This record gives sequence, structure tokens and C-alpha cells, in this order.
Amino acid sequence: MSKPTYIHGVILGAFCLGFGVILAATDRLTAEPIEQRALDDKQNSLSQVIPVSIHDNNPVKDTLTLNHDGKDITVYRATRDGKVTGVAYQIEGTGYGGEIRLMMAVDAEGKILGVRALAHKETPGLGDKIDAAKTDWITRFTGLSLGAPPVEKWKVKKDGGQFDQFSGATITPRGVVKAIREGLEFYAENKTQLLEVR
Repeated sequence: MSKPTYIHGVILGAFCLGFGVILAATDRLTAEPIEQRALDDKQNSLSQVIPVSIHDNNPVKDTLTLNHDGKDITVYRATRDGKVTGVAYQIEGTGYGGEIRLMMAVDAEGKILGVRALAHKETPGLGDKIDAAKTDWITRFTGLSLGAPPVEKWKVKKDGGQFDQFSGATITPRGVVKAIREGLEFYAENKTQLLEVR
């Protein structure tokens, strides 16, 4: 190896080492704020579906992980006086734009406490009406359960069910209604374990 090539290699190595040290330091400095932001986002999502009046704990820190259809589901539990009063977990549906992620909470009796859209790619002005900030459509599920309405009515009206679809956007509400029904079924199947005091 000639001297100029050797010097270039040393310089390049020094630059790589320097950037590596900078990246490692940046990662270390930002890890805690990023973790705190994720915790704040989760707390915000849960506060929209779990009423403060039903718990005296922090549901973000009282979690349970269940395996459902080969997928781990993190369940956030609300408790009051040592009894589980509600649970919340993420559910997924499929809309026109792809996956729709929702946070859903259910009380100990199996009634919906709240549902909110976390993330989606639905068409603005059509499918994005699932956002509580745009319309009250998603809030109409509060108080419903797997038997009220009957299971066969957990569909949009176009499919013979009870729930309104959006004009020009049936796929989005169809996917959300199906996801909520499946979320209620998940609760019914795992109720004993979800309500078990640890």
C-alpha cells in the first residue's frame, strides 16, 4: 500500500470512528426523551377511551400481554380499589387505504368505553371521518356490546347491519365495525384472564 493510500485510509477510518461516536452519543442523549414521548402518546390515547372516573391506577403501567392468533396483544388495565374496571387494547381493521389502527376500551361488563383511531391512510374528506376530530361517528360505539346490538348486526347498513357507512366510502366503516366486533370477541374469549386481580 502506498503512503498516500495509507493516509487516505487512516483519514477515512478516523471520520467513520468520529461519526460513529457522534451517532452513539446522539442515540444515548435522545433515547430517554423518545421513550417519554412514546409514553405520553400512549397515555393520551388511553385517556381518550378510558374515563378517569373508573380508575385510581395508571393503566399505562398496569399491562398484561396475551397471545391471540399468534400475535401478542398488550392490554392496559384500569383498576379501582383493586378491581379491574376496564381494559384497553389496540385493534386493527382494513380500510380503503390499508391498515387502520384503533385503541378500544371495554368495561368489566363488556360494554365499549370508547374507540379512537390511532393511525390510518384513509382518503381525506371520505374515510378520515373515523377520526373523532372530524365527526362523532366513532363515538357512537360507546356503550355498545357484543349482544347489543346482536352479533349479526355488527355490520354497516349496506351489509344488513346497524351501522352507518359514509357516502362514497363504505370500505372504511366496514373495516372499523369488523375490527370493533372482533375486539369485543377478544374480550369475551379472554374475560376471566383480563379481569383477574394480580
